[in-house]
This record gives sequence, structure tokens and C-alpha cells, in this order.
Amino acid sequence: MIRQTLHSAAARATGRGAAPARVMAVDYARLRNDELLARLDTGTAGLDAERIAARLHRDGANEVSHEKPPHWSRQLLRACRNPFIAVLVLLAIVQLATDREDLTGPLIIAVMVGISVLLSFTQEYRSSRAAERLKAMVRNTASVTRRAADGHSERIEVPVGELVVGDIVHLGAGDMVPADLRLLSAKDLFISQAILTGESLPVEKAAPTARDLAEGDGKDPLDLPTVCYMGTNVVSGTAIAVAVATGSRSYLGSLAHTLSGQRVQTSFDRGVRSVSWLLIRFMAVMVPVVFAINGLDKHDWLQAFLFALSVAVGLTPEMLPLIVTANLGKGAMAMSRRKVVVKRLNAIQNFGAMDVLCTDKTGTLTLDRIVLERHLDLDGEASDEALEYGYLNSRFQTGLKNLMDKAVLAHRNLEPMAARFRLVDEIPFDFQRRRMSVVLGGDDGQHLLVCKGAVEEMLAICTAARLDGIDTTLDDAQRAEIRAMTRRLNEDGLRVLVVAIKRQNPSGRAYGLADEAGLTAIGCLAFLDPPKDSAATAIAALRDHGVAVKVVTGDNEAVTRKICREVGLDVAHSAQGRDIEPLDEPALDALVARTTVFAKMSPLQKARVVKSLQRQGHTVGFLGDGINDAPALREADVGISVDSATDIAKESADIILLEKNLMVLEEGVIEGRITFGNVMKYIKMTASSNFGNVFSVLVASAFLPFLPMLPLQLLVQNLLYDISQLAIPFDRMDEEYLKSPRQWDASDIGRFMAWIGPVSSIFDLTTFWLLWHLFGANDVAHQALFQSGWFVEGLLSQTLIVHMIRTRRIPFVQSIAAAPVLALTVAIGAIGLFIPYSRLGAKLGMTGLPPAYFGWLALTLLCYAVLTQLVKRVYMRRYGRWL
Repeated sequence: MIRQTLHSAAARATGRGAAPARVMAVDYARLRNDELLARLDTGTAGLDAERIAARLHRDGANEVSHEKPPHWSRQLLRACRNPFIAVLVLLAIVQLATDREDLTGPLIIAVMVGISVLLSFTQEYRSSRAAERLKAMVRNTASVTRRAADGHSERIEVPVGELVVGDIVHLGAGDMVPADLRLLSAKDLFISQAILTGESLPVEKAAPTARDLAEGDGKDPLDLPTVCYMGTNVVSGTAIAVAVATGSRSYLGSLAHTLSGQRVQTSFDRGVRSVSWLLIRFMAVMVPVVFAINGLDKHDWLQAFLFALSVAVGLTPEMLPLIVTANLGKGAMAMSRRKVVVKRLNAIQNFGAMDVLCTDKTGTLTLDRIVLERHLDLDGEASDEALEYGYLNSRFQTGLKNLMDKAVLAHRNLEPMAARFRLVDEIPFDFQRRRMSVVLGGDDGQHLLVCKGAVEEMLAICTAARLDGIDTTLDDAQRAEIRAMTRRLNEDGLRVLVVAIKRQNPSGRAYGLADEAGLTAIGCLAFLDPPKDSAATAIAALRDHGVAVKVVTGDNEAVTRKICREVGLDVAHSAQGRDIEPLDEPALDALVARTTVFAKMSPLQKARVVKSLQRQGHTVGFLGDGINDAPALREADVGISVDSATDIAKESADIILLEKNLMVLEEGVIEGRITFGNVMKYIKMTASSNFGNVFSVLVASAFLPFLPMLPLQLLVQNLLYDISQLAIPFDRMDEEYLKSPRQWDASDIGRFMAWIGPVSSIFDLTTFWLLWHLFGANDVAHQALFQSGWFVEGLLSQTLIVHMIRTRRIPFVQSIAAAPVLALTVAIGAIGLFIPYSRLGAKLGMTGLPPAYFGWLALTLLCYAVLTQLVKRVYMRRYGRWL
């Protein structure tokens, strides 16, 4: 993802270096609203369908440059661009140059190239298209005012990609800013510009004032208070704005165009790269040695060169990209069948490596069907007055209505009562105040401020309390009694909000945070969100697979502890946001290590917990769906959100759940480990087999008067072996492998190669001895017999090692490969046995093998399997792992 690199790019683009493109929004920042709308040929009633279509045709879709599957032709060229293909083409050119009459070798090479390219291209094309289809299932929308067909104006939701310049856009808490916007009006609007600036604190934005209109152009574009930029998000407040730049013409678009395709390497990327370079370094040492030995011994430097090139092909992990892509693509499709959308394929492996899952409480551990259970006065008795004022607050707010607002409105129909009021102003919710207010006008000419919010935050701004219908001064003793009453409700699993009011004469000005003072507390609203029946089962399943679950929520501590206790989580240690705020990193790490429940956490505090776990060596997943979860989602190794989440949460996540279910996460963890395990199978098979083969080639080259195998024979053998591994993504993993998290360990690859590779060389050497002494293949005249015998033994031992390495158990006895793997390896083995007797074998310089050879071959393969299993046992006892 490019968000990590946008910060520095944005810094260079905004006065700290040359901008990548003109920031178009600057041109509109200081225009009066009427001038702005006239210049954009729009109005507050919105655009009609004809103008929208014309602007979409002119400007294109509202999308910035991002990683998309390249055109099929570019994917085909990419499939041709690997060391395997380059060496094969070089071999074909050399053969054509040395013997223009014999086209057998070049034709064989052409077939090999065609098979390799076709397989790689087909797999990458299918995987990339499947990933795009999955991502298309998750779409962000924007709220806009547009003209309907009959001419009337209406507020509708449209896909962000269909937004055009001149659209009238409505913003609320939790929204992603869908384009570069110039504000027409705003109320307590705070925007997080972290994606552009890296600064975590939100900045306040507002409609232009007379002073803004009079100022010059000296400000940094990102500091303009009247402009909101595409990709940033609304922390709190509301606004109406007009789109002034979309797609690549937006500020983000101008940056993303230059950064598209750049992404921070994950542990998965680094692991694959480390293995590739390990084999490349090995090849860089061994290939010149093979070339020198054969050239000096046989005095045919051209043949020695061709043979060295063939050895290079044998050492090249040419199928690694294909195997990795196939595994990740298969994992993504398997997860999609479980209603999981993978936005970033590499996240699947991180899923498997995850050993700590941090999750919100609401909707994950609970049913996400909040109901208003009680409405009480400050003495804890039922109160319709508390319900009525709570209803007014939920009914008239224009921002993001949460589940508790919906529960209040659904509890009882109080519309006749609400009809007596009109909305004058509102003070939107934010996560610092943890409350929101509406200001209503009534028949009495006064303004009524109704505020609803968390207990502590509400008691801090109340100076009076309504007890038995009488307003009295709220003292510390009464505050303590209210806290005790709400705590008892929390211990019953109820979440409590306090409702308070203030009446005053119209002020003739906009209301703000300063007006939330001197309120009269009326009563409480108590909500119930019971735990899911499946939550305890899912948490136990995750625990069995080595994933610890920690709850990180902004909710009340007592309510959270009760829910966690009911679903089987250890609540012996819990902490609140205020507890972790003053801690330095060592103290925070110690607290996080022993704590399971984190309550009343702010967005930045959630992110601190994630970073603390990562410092301690954990691979962390975070499951959240709100704007307050976005920082933690970005920091986590695996950000997980849901389709019903806020735009910023979905944008920050790597994986989207189409239903909020912890059991799906457990399945994702297993799928991630299967993906990782199958990739490791290929890597360890390739590394060990290549090491053994080259060691055998070195020994044979030093003592034989001819090449142990012709270059084309070696290439065909390598191609057949690679094809035998193509079914690995469809293989199963042993149950014990799936029980614990899996991470890359590059040192283990080299160690594995050194242990297992020489085992195959032992039996290569015994085959050499048999062919030389028992079958008389001991001079140049009989080299075809020798080469055919080693070709067959080498290919069968390599296909056998697929089954030996794929499991820590005894293959074919305790663990049988999946049907595709079994079928393909048997088919390749049969082809290998047939080739020496075929016309192709003759063209390759092979000859038929005597029947007695196959008895010795069977014994060789049996001994090879037994010795490999013994070495496997010793290796596992010493290092505690296999794959």
C-alpha cells in the first residue's frame, strides 16, 4: 500500500520541495461561495444527469492511480522475464549458431519455454483477476445532493468513483473525503490529514470567512482551512462542500500517480526475497566451478559452458513467483467462499503468522443488536423524561447515528412530541468529548440544548440535577451516587449514557463547545448488547491455534469485563486509556503483556497497544469497524474490518469481513497457515534438491570422462520436476502444523538445504557406481546409458522428495498428499520412465535402460526414502521444526 510513502512525498510537494502537480484546490480556496459555484457551473441543488455524464466523460472516473492488474499483454511479457527463460533462449541461440541443420534442440527448448510462460501467465492472470473481483465487492460511497429526473433535488449515496467536479458533497464523522473539496458550510469539522502529512492530530476546517477571502496565497496548500483533500477522513463534525478536483487531478491523485506500485515490504516479501537471493548466491559460486571443472577435464569449453548454463537453470527458483501467486490466489478465493474479501494478497500469510488478535467488543463479541433496556432518572427509577430528551438528541442529530441512537429511536415512537421542535444547531460527537449535543427551537421561543454522552464526561459539564422533578445543585456527593448507580448497571452488562439539558434565550450566533457547560442532568439511558453464542467457541478455537485475543475498546470497563468474562476471556488484568497514557515504552510493554482487557481507549491509545505488541515480537491483527479504530488498523500487521464499517476503517484494513464473525477469523488463520506451509514446501524442496544435484554434478564432473548429463537432458529433467510441484498449492497441511503461528526464518532455509540436500547426493553417487561398474557405462561410447540412468533416477528421487518434505510424518503411511499432488507426481514419474524409450529421448541423446536397472532403482528409492525419514527425525529433534 502506498500510504506509508505518501507522507514524505506530500512533504516534498507542499512548499518543502517541488510539487508534483498544481494543487487545483488552491485556485478555489478563497472564492466566495456564489463565485465558486458559478465558476464550477453548479449550484446548491446539485448537478443533473446530463452534466454528470458529460463531466465523467471529460475527467474520467474519480480514481487515483493504484495497483491494478496490468493488461494481459504486459503480464505475458512479465511471464517471459525470468532467469529460466533467459537461459533457455541463450541455449537455443548457441545451439542454432553451432548447428543450423539440427533443429531438435531449439524446438525442444521452444516447447519448454512455451509451457513455462503459459503456466506462469495463466496463474498470474487468473489470480490477479480474482483479487480484483474480490476487492470490487467492497465499495465506498459518498453522500451527495443531485437533481433527479423530474428536476427536484435529493440527497443520495453514490459510488465514490462516480463523483464529478461540481457535486455537492455532505460530510459526517467517519467519512472518507471522496475528492478535493471546497467547504461551503461546516460545523465543528475536524479532519485527519495523516495520510498526507503523517501528523496524527486532526486539524479544524471551516467555510471561508472574510479574513480567509482577503488573505494571499502564502499558505501551504495542506494548511488551507477551507479545503478538504481526497483520502483524508472526518474525525468529527459535519460539512457541506463542493468537489473541485477528482481522480488524478486531486492532490492525492497527483502524488499517487508517481507512487503507484510502491509498497512497504512485508515479512512475506522479505522472506521470499531472502530465499531467492540465497539460491542466487549459491548459484553464483557453484556454476563457475562446474564450468571450470568440465572445461579443464573435457577440454570442450562450449559444451562445458552449455552444461554450466543448464546447472544455473537447475539452481534457479523459476517457479517461485508462480507457486507463491498460486498459493495466495487460492487462499484468497477460499476465504471469499467464507465471506472474507482479501484486499492485499500478502495479508493472507500475515493472517497465518498472527499470534495476537486485538478486537473491539461491540458486534464482535456481542450481537451488535443494541436495545434500549432501561430509561431511568438519577435515582435509578424508570423515567419517561429521560427517554424523551434522549429521543430528541438522537432524532435531530445529522451526523453518524450509532447503534445506540438507533436503539433509542426504535424503542418508542415519540415523533408527535419531536414535531414540536426544530433543529437550530448541533455540536457533533468526537472521541475526546465522548458526547454530542443538539440545539432545538420550540414554541416558547427559547433554545433547548440536549446533550447525551458518557457518564464521566457528562457529569463534568453538569452543575445541576433533576431529582423528583426539582432542579438542585449537583454536588460531589450526588455525583458519587450517580456514579455508583451507573456502575451497578455496568456490572449487569448495561452500557449507560447520561442525558442533560440547558434552556437559554437565542444567542444569535453559532453554538460551540463552550456552550456545553452549566447543564442539568436529567437521567440515564441503559443499553444491552448481549454476547454472541459463538464468541466463546471462536475464542477457544483461536486459543487452540496459538492466537491470544485481547479486547481493545472505547467502551466502559465494567461492561467490557462482564462481556469478556462471559465469553471465556481472562479478565484478571484490565486497564483503561488513562492508565496507559502516561507510560513510557518499557512500562507500557510490561502492562500490555499481562493485560487482556483495555477499556475507554482513544484511537491513538489503541494504536499504541498494537505497536507495543509488535515491539515484543508479536504479529498483530486488529479487528475494528469505526473511525476510532483506523489508527490501530493501519499499525497492525493484519488490519481487519467489516463491510458495514466506516469508510476510513475499510480503507485502512487489509481484509474485509462480509459478516462480523470471529469463527471466520479462525478459518482465515488456518487458511493463512496452509498458504504459508505450501509455499515453504516448494522453497525447501527446491533448495534441498538443487543443493544435492549440484553436489552430485561436481563429483561426477571431476571423475567422469564425459558429461554426467547433457545440457538439454538436464533442462528437461528440471522442467518436469518443476511441473510436478505445480499442484503444491492444492495440498493439505498436517493438523499439528496448523496449531501454531508460522513466521519466516531465512536461517532455517540454509540449514535445511545443508541437511537434506546431501542425502540425495548419496544415492546419486550409488547410481553412478552401479551404472559404471554393473552396467558398463564407463566410457564415452556408453555415455547415453549413463546419462539416461541418472536422468531417470534423478527425476524419480526429486518427485519422491516432494512427498518426503511435504510432511513431518511418514509419507504414504501417516500422511498422504492431496489427490492433485499425488496424481501429478505419479504422472511426471511415468513420463520420466518413458522418455528414454521415446523418440524424444533419442533426440535428447538417451537410450533404453536394461530391465535389471529398475530393480536397483527401486532399492535405491526405498533406501533414499528411509534415510531421508531418519534424517528428518534427527533434524526435528535438534531444531524443533520441519517446514
